[in-house]
Amino acid sequence: MQRPPQEDFSLKETKPHLGGGKVSGDKLTSTYDLVEQMQYLYVRVVKARDLPGKDVTGSLDPYVEVKLGNYKGTTRHFEKKSNPEWSQVFAFSKDRIQASVLEVTVKDKDVVKDDFVGRVLFDLNDIPKRVPPDSPLAPQWYRLEERNGSKVKGELMLAVWMGNQADEAFPEAWHSDAAAVSGADGLANIRSKVYLSPKLWYLRVNVIEAQDLIPSDKSRFPEVFVKAILGNQALRTRVSMSKTINPMWNEDLMFVAAEPFEEPLILSVEDRVAPNKDEVIGRCAIPLQYVDRRLDHKPVNTRWFNLEKHIIVEGEKKEIKFASRIHLRVCLEGGYHVLDESTHYSSDLRPTAKQLWKSSIGVLEVGVLSAQGLSPMKTKDGRATTDAYCVAKYGQKWVRTRTIIDSFAPKWNEQYTWEVFDPCTVITIGVFDNCHLQGGDKSGGARDSRIGKVRIRLSTLETDRVYTHSYPLLVLHPTGVKKMGEIHLAVRFTCSSLVNMMHMYSQPLLPKMHYLHPLTVSQLDNLRHQATQIVSLRLSRAEPPLRKEIVEYMLDVGSHMWSMRRSKANFFRIMGVLGVVISVGKWFDQICNWKNPITTVLIHILFLILILYPELILPTIFLYLFLIGIWYYRWRPRHPPHMDTRLSCADAAHPDELDEEFDTFPTSRPPDIIRMRYDRIRSIAGRIQTVVGDLATQGERLQSLLSWRDPRATALFVIFCLVAAIVLYVMPFQAVALLTGFYVLRHPRFRYKLPSVPLNFFRRLPARTDCML
Repeated sequence: MQRPPQEDFSLKETKPHLGGGKVSGDKLTSTYDLVEQMQYLYVRVVKARDLPGKDVTGSLDPYVEVKLGNYKGTTRHFEKKSNPEWSQVFAFSKDRIQASVLEVTVKDKDVVKDDFVGRVLFDLNDIPKRVPPDSPLAPQWYRLEERNGSKVKGELMLAVWMGNQADEAFPEAWHSDAAAVSGADGLANIRSKVYLSPKLWYLRVNVIEAQDLIPSDKSRFPEVFVKAILGNQALRTRVSMSKTINPMWNEDLMFVAAEPFEEPLILSVEDRVAPNKDEVIGRCAIPLQYVDRRLDHKPVNTRWFNLEKHIIVEGEKKEIKFASRIHLRVCLEGGYHVLDESTHYSSDLRPTAKQLWKSSIGVLEVGVLSAQGLSPMKTKDGRATTDAYCVAKYGQKWVRTRTIIDSFAPKWNEQYTWEVFDPCTVITIGVFDNCHLQGGDKSGGARDSRIGKVRIRLSTLETDRVYTHSYPLLVLHPTGVKKMGEIHLAVRFTCSSLVNMMHMYSQPLLPKMHYLHPLTVSQLDNLRHQATQIVSLRLSRAEPPLRKEIVEYMLDVGSHMWSMRRSKANFFRIMGVLGVVISVGKWFDQICNWKNPITTVLIHILFLILILYPELILPTIFLYLFLIGIWYYRWRPRHPPHMDTRLSCADAAHPDELDEEFDTFPTSRPPDIIRMRYDRIRSIAGRIQTVVGDLATQGERLQSLLSWRDPRATALFVIFCLVAAIVLYVMPFQAVALLTGFYVLRHPRFRYKLPSVPLNFFRRLPARTDCML
C-alpha cells in the first residue's frame, strides 16, 4: 500500500553523533563539530632516493603503488629517474578497510609487465593517530625490502597516520573509493572545491548625442540609432527624432559587467538606410577599467568620445579618423545589488561596492552529513548506480562536496561556513549525479543529473541551535512529483550581534539605489538573465568546472516560465490569505445575526466601554494582538520550512499540465496540443481579466462619487456629505458612533433580506466599462 504523500514527503528530525563525541585520547575538533567524524588512513608519499636501475640500460621509470586490501592507488611515474619526487597523499576510509597490513611498493613502469623494485610494510595497529590542531606528522625515510623481507638498495620517504576529515590533507587526497575513476581530469571532478561567483556590476550607458556625423548618402535625412555591445549583450537606442547629422537621444542602456573586465564596451552609431539594412557611420571601444564608479545617485561627468570608421583599401583594413564625436555618460553602478537569483529566495542583498557593506551579523555553518535512498540515476556495466555530490550556494561562495562513487547512501560529512549579512536570506543546497568520472567532457557532452534541492531561510532558524533534519529531495518530473531520496543536514546560525540583526529588520531589503533610481521590471528581468549567464559561464570555466546545468538549477533560471500548476498554487495562496479576512467577516456576521446571543451581548458591552472611553481603543487592539501572538507560540514551527508538495499543487497535477511545464521554449509539441493549450490559457486569462475588471469597476465607482459623471448621484452624495457634516458638528461623536454600532449589531427581527441603501446606491454608480470596446 502506498504511504500518504504528506508522511512520505515530510521533514524528519534526526539525532546524529556529531563531532565524534568523546573518543578516548582524541581532542574534539571545533572545526568539524557539525558532522560525524570519519576515520581515514592517510599515506603521504613524498620522494625516493638511490633507486636501483632495472632495465637493460640500467635506467628506471619509477612509480609507487599504495595497496590496502582490495584498494590500490598509484602515483604518477617518472621517466628515467632514480630520485623522483611525488608529494601525493592517499586516503583510505576506515569503514572500508578489510586488511591488517598496508603495502607501499615502488615499481618500474614497463611496456609488458611492471618490475618490482622494493616495498615497505606497515601493521595497521602500529600506525599513530593525528587530530588537528596537532601538527602534521613529519615524513621519514624507510629502507625498501624484497618480498622475502631482505633489505634492498633505495629508500622511500613516507608519512603514515590515522586521522579524520578535518585533516589538511583531506581535500587534495586520492580517496580509496576513487579507484574506478580514470585520469587526472576525472579525479579533479570528484574532489571537494570552493568556488566564488564573479563580482558583478551594473554598467549604465547614458547616450546623449552625436556630432558631425558623415552618412554615406547625403541626399536623405539620416535615421540614426546607437548600438552598444558588451560581451554577448547587445542593446540599442531608438532612432533619433532629430533627423540631422547632430542627432540626440538622451537614453539609458543597462548592462551587467563582471570583474575582471575582459571585454570593452563597443558603441556603434548606425544609420537605417533601408527597412532591414543598417550602415555603420562610426564606432568606438571603451575599456571598462577606466570607467567612473559611483556609489550614489550623484551624476558623473559626461565625456565626448571620437568615433572611428574602418574602410577596406586594396584588401587591407585602414582606419580613417574624422571629426564625428559621441557624447556619453558612462558609469559602473556600485550602489545596486546585481540580482542573479530570484528576490524571493536571494542569498545576498549587498550592494556591489564594498564601501557600502554593513558589518556581518553572524555565521552560518552547514554540515552536509549524508543521503539515504537516492534514486538510481544511470546504468554502468549493466547495473543501476549513482555517483552523488552536493553543491551549496550562499552569497558569492559556492561549495561542492566530493563525489561518493557508486552509492545510494553516500556519507560526505563535510562542513562549510559562510558570513551572514542579512537574516532574511536563503541558502540553497542541491544534490547531483556526477557524469564526468572519466574526465573532462569525454562522456560525450553528458550533463550532471539533478537529484533534488533544499532551501533554508535563515530568519526561520533560532540562533545557536543545531538543526539536524533529513530533508526529502523532491523533483517535479513530467510524470509528477517524485521523491529522489533524503539529504541529512546539520545547520547552525550563530549571531554575533543581536542588536545589528534586529536593526536589519528596519532596513530596506535592497540597497538604497533600488528605491531612489528604480529599474523597470523588464530591465530587471533582462539584467537577471544576463547575470545568471555570466555566473554560469565563469563557474563552468573553473577547474574543475561547476557546470552550467548545475548553476542554472541552483539559481532557478526557468522559474519565471508559465506553468498552469504554479498559477493554480498562487491562486490557492491568495485564497488562503483572503480566507482569514473572509472568516473574520463570517464571525462578525454571526455576531450581527445573534447566532450566539452571549457572545453578541459581550461584544455590545465591549463596544459600549470603547465608545465611552475611546482612549482605550488602540491599547485594546494591541493587547488583543499580543494575546493572539502569545497564544500561537504553543504551535510555533519546530522545523525549518521545506518544499511542500501540497502547497505547490504538485501532488495532484494533471499529466498534461506537467507536460506543458516541461515543454521547451519555443514549443516542440504538435499543433493540436498547442491549440488546446492556447484555448485553455485563453479561458484562464479570461477569468483573470474579469476579476481585474471587477476590481477596476469598484475603484471607478468610488471615483465617480465626486466626478459628476452621474450628475444626480453626485448631487445626492454631495447633499448627504453636507448633512453629515452639519450633524457631526452638532452631535457628539460618541453618540453617532453608538447609534451606528447598535444599528449594525441590531437583532435579526429588525433586519431585511434586501441589500442596504448605501450598497444599492454604490452599485448604481457608473464605471468606465460602458466606454470600453
